[in-house]
Amino acid sequence: MWRGRPRPRLRREALVCLFFSQNPQAGDVYPSQTETALSTMLRAVGGRGRPPHTMSSGASPLAKFRYRRRLPHLQKADADIFVTFCTGGPLVLSSAARDLVLEHCLREDSSNVARAPSPANCPRPRINLWAAVIMPDHVHLLPSPLRDGSGWPFPLVDILQCLKSATAHRINKFLHHSGPVWEEESFDHVLRSDESLKEKCEYIRQNPVKAGLVGRPEEYPWLWVNPEFQKRNLVGEGG
Repeated sequence: MWRGRPRPRLRREALVCLFFSQNPQAGDVYPSQTETALSTMLRAVGGRGRPPHTMSSGASPLAKFRYRRRLPHLQKADADIFVTFCTGGPLVLSSAARDLVLEHCLREDSSNVARAPSPANCPRPRINLWAAVIMPDHVHLLPSPLRDGSGWPFPLVDILQCLKSATAHRINKFLHHSGPVWEEESFDHVLRSDESLKEKCEYIRQNPVKAGLVGRPEEYPWLWVNPEFQKRNLVGEGG
């Protein structure tokens, strides 16, 4: 039994870290499933802010930590990264809003800059983008950050902050309102092999199909797969 000074309340940040330490594959699932599981855990701690006994672990929550705002990303140089971020609250992206988001994603990609009419006038690309899908309430990206002039990888957190800030500004202007468009947190993890890269790309392709928005991936206007990657890896062959 706890004696002496009152037990300190467990901050939500620590609870989120604890959730991902116990569910290291949470970034792989559909965001709504992750959010449901996380919300269930947060409700389970009750008014005193103590975690349920079933979530106890000998390891520190931060030992397996993957992502949390105000804490560093797990980013490996020259690695492919699977990224997910969601809209804030009940916001559902319209067709025009999804156009804007996809446009900004492709601006960052090196292959699209190279194919631009005036590549010299384009900003320096910061990623190789393998695939992207803009869903009504979330975004999946599969980028590989490039290196800057000093040889250091462009920080993923900076790339995402720029993307989310620019798209939020344009979406709010288009909708004639203000306020957050995206959740502050994004989920990401480093892929381990070429095979997992192909699997994640196919997962992105099938996302609108599984959501019931289209019958085939090719029918969804806000899906993009790098043409070179698609030819080299035969992604979606026979689909």
